[in-house]
Amino acid sequence: MILAAGRGERMRPLTDRTPKPLLPVAGKPLIVWHLERLARAGFRDIVINHAHLGDEIEALLGDGDAWNVTIHYSAEPAGALETAGGIANALPLLGHAPFLVVNGDIFCDWDFNRARGALAEDRLAHLVLVDNPPHHPHGDFAFDGAKLGAGRTAPRLTYGGIGIFRPELFADIPRGTIAPLAPLLHDAIAAGQVSGEHHRGRWVDVGTPERLTALDIDLRHAC
Repeated sequence: MILAAGRGERMRPLTDRTPKPLLPVAGKPLIVWHLERLARAGFRDIVINHAHLGDEIEALLGDGDAWNVTIHYSAEPAGALETAGGIANALPLLGHAPFLVVNGDIFCDWDFNRARGALAEDRLAHLVLVDNPPHHPHGDFAFDGAKLGAGRTAPRLTYGGIGIFRPELFADIPRGTIAPLAPLLHDAIAAGQVSGEHHRGRWVDVGTPERLTALDIDLRHAC
């Protein structure tokens, strides 16, 4: 599932007429970078949620045939449902097996092939963590390289917007309910049901026009 329902307030005025996942980076929409990498990793069924200007997302991406994937859309009301609410709303499309979730407003070179087998049988979630960016210096979760919530002495890292989840984590959220992800994760971490890994490669939270421009320049120079 690619999360694409956010309004992109920090990205305005660029997002006044264009949904954030469709903003161009090095010649193609940000979400297309995800689709291409997911397809190369063998993912064929993809769910995309949307709210703000969602019709534009559907019009551009269609059924996903251009990337050899099948795209299913989960429409949300104006204002969206936040992360956990959006995932819970899309559960009928996601099925009963664990699924990969990727934020639509990040750029990351984490190998999507790693999603297979990352989630142990006794865990509800596996999170990809990254070094804390300048705009989020205190991180989200303590992680000692083996487990999350590892105490006060473990370094805190930032949730990178990539995770593998079991649908059971969202089972108690009624469809159409606004619900953030963090409380669910904190409860599951306290119960020892969340694993993680530290990604040290490229990762960008493309949340502002300045970061979008910097990533665009970086990728064009790398080509």
